[in-house]
Amino acid sequence: MTMAESDYTILSDFLTQLGVKHTDAYTNRQFHSMAFQTVFGLKKLLGEYGVDAVGLQLGDNATLDRLPLPFIAQTSSGLVIVTKVGHDKVEYISQSIPESALRDRFTSAMTGRVLVAYPQADACEPDYREHCFTDAANKAKKWVLALAVVALIAYLFVTNHLYQHVSTILLTVINLAGIYITWLLVQKSAHIKNKHADAVCSVVEAGGCDDILSTSAAKFFGIFGWSEVGFAYFSVSLLCLLIFPQFIGYLALINVICLPFSFWSVWYQKFKAKTWCTLCLCVQSMLWLLFFCYLGGGWLKEAFPLRIEFFVLGITYLAVMLGLNAIMPLLDRDNK
Repeated sequence: MTMAESDYTILSDFLTQLGVKHTDAYTNRQFHSMAFQTVFGLKKLLGEYGVDAVGLQLGDNATLDRLPLPFIAQTSSGLVIVTKVGHDKVEYISQSIPESALRDRFTSAMTGRVLVAYPQADACEPDYREHCFTDAANKAKKWVLALAVVALIAYLFVTNHLYQHVSTILLTVINLAGIYITWLLVQKSAHIKNKHADAVCSVVEAGGCDDILSTSAAKFFGIFGWSEVGFAYFSVSLLCLLIFPQFIGYLALINVICLPFSFWSVWYQKFKAKTWCTLCLCVQSMLWLLFFCYLGGGWLKEAFPLRIEFFVLGITYLAVMLGLNAIMPLLDRDNK
């Protein structure tokens, strides 16, 4: 099975541990181009970096002490990078996360197959300098995009005088946080590995987010993922607030319409799934924080009478949700 493309792979992690100069982008592309991500495939790839590698089949526990560190070990859960072997404990890196286990437990999980590496004196990624320049340019594009978005938000925030009322300041901040949290949920739904999402999800219950997102209840009418609905809600709400603040009453009314979902979500997690999704709970909390901001600012009374713009706003939510739903299968296919 092909691993999800991310900022780090076992190949880039291993090269880092070996002290071999490389760029993550090129290294990860090489790794994901492997038809079968096996010890033999890694051995062949390491050779391109000037690293001689030897595959071994261990016969006993004591052999671990004689292997040069770091080395790659095959376990029942996949490949890991062993960084330290102690008398009672083994330290290793699994999916870019440092972990440790009792030596007996670790060796019992091993298949006995390992890959030891011997970097040459000039070991380095092919065309390393060229790749460094390309990486720097790509990172610069991301920063320019981020700065442009921040500048645009700041301009609209000031131009429309949203800073003059505490409630609109809080509405802007909460919607921004909502976009971030629901984007983490979208990545979870698309099987895109994200260390920040994993860290947040483990706050209440480890693995709870994955368990909830794998149920049929994670989809609205069996079609739209709730992560897609949430991202559409917060992103459109923020844009409407920034560009058309005169329709804030409609945003308040839509928020009230969405609130019953929070009761159902908490009920489902507690009594049906019997597990907690931290990211989902964050989304529900933000819906209620938005409600109190709308209520405190007196914006609900601005919702009536309803005009055509209210229905246009509803169509906008639907359009964004449909667009995200259309690209989700592509993201999911590439990252499974």
